[in-house]
Amino acid sequence: MSASLRPPDSARTAVFQKPGSPHAWIDVPLPREAELRPGERLVALRCATICGSDLHTIAGRRQEPTPCVLGHEGVGVVVRAAPDQRAWLGRRVTWTSSVGCGQASCAPCAEHDMPQKCSTVFKYGHVARDDEGALAGTYATHLLLRAGTAAFELPDVIPDTAAAPLNCALATMVAALEGNVPTGARTAVVQGAGLLGLFGAALLRARGVERVLVVDVDDRRLGRVESFGGEPVRNSARGHIADRSADVVVEACGQHSVVAEGLELLRTGGVYALAGLVHPGPRLEIDGEDLLRRCLTLRGVHNYAPRHLRAAVDFLGQHVAALGLEAVIRAPVPLAEIDEAIQLASTGRWQRVALSMDEAIT
Repeated sequence: MSASLRPPDSARTAVFQKPGSPHAWIDVPLPREAELRPGERLVALRCATICGSDLHTIAGRRQEPTPCVLGHEGVGVVVRAAPDQRAWLGRRVTWTSSVGCGQASCAPCAEHDMPQKCSTVFKYGHVARDDEGALAGTYATHLLLRAGTAAFELPDVIPDTAAAPLNCALATMVAALEGNVPTGARTAVVQGAGLLGLFGAALLRARGVERVLVVDVDDRRLGRVESFGGEPVRNSARGHIADRSADVVVEACGQHSVVAEGLELLRTGGVYALAGLVHPGPRLEIDGEDLLRRCLTLRGVHNYAPRHLRAAVDFLGQHVAALGLEAVIRAPVPLAEIDEAIQLASTGRWQRVALSMDEAIT
């Protein structure tokens, strides 16, 4: 059934059932304003983008509860709001992709300033399609923002297609670099020229890092590196900089095999941030003595806190015109053609393929 044949006052959702199966279309009644609980806002989605993590799920390389509405990258307009949230009506927003409980008894939320690692964290696009998950993914015409979700209004200068992946790739990279760029850093290596890696290059250059090498095996991806301020390098950074000369290395490709080189490239006192290894793989073999004697810092980063999304919005608002995102994000495909869009995304020709929801009702 076409996504445009949705009954009045309902959302159309694309439901993922299992790898190899097309999405099913399920209509979900939209909550009336009087039915919204304190803190909730209903968003009419304008655009979503297909993240690599969802491609892993769809291909069966990563497990999520099913059936579910996938998608966590998106942008939309608040069209209904609980009484305590009415100031948000009409605003075009992005939001945190995960929500912590905020309870005083939760150490990650209350003590560690890591709500993204809450013991009962809720993640948009990663929950079973039940009463709580029916409007929880961005592969749909509407999304219900839960209480506790941090949202940020977007400046007009950021177009929908650029805004959609802001709450994943860019905010995650902001978190990955927080506290991990040594003072006076001059040389950095980013492993992977996907959107995560490209944003990493742009952020590092904006911080004053003079040289940012971005390594990948795909010439099409490498062709977009320079517009983000990086230096494209095929296969390996060895031969382009001396071993043990990089101030910081960022893993942004999801490949366990690059870690050994990343460690070898770091100078004494250097920092290695792991941000892409989000699916199962082989155990890493690390020489503990080498790590100790060279005073290296090895840090994993997963998801982000609201402050990182705030910083991501500010950064993109200042730099969106210079980054050339239109070259790495494919022009929107209608939501009704989501399975075709996923096939396009799987080719790797673009860092993201966008979905449009222009039939969304208000």
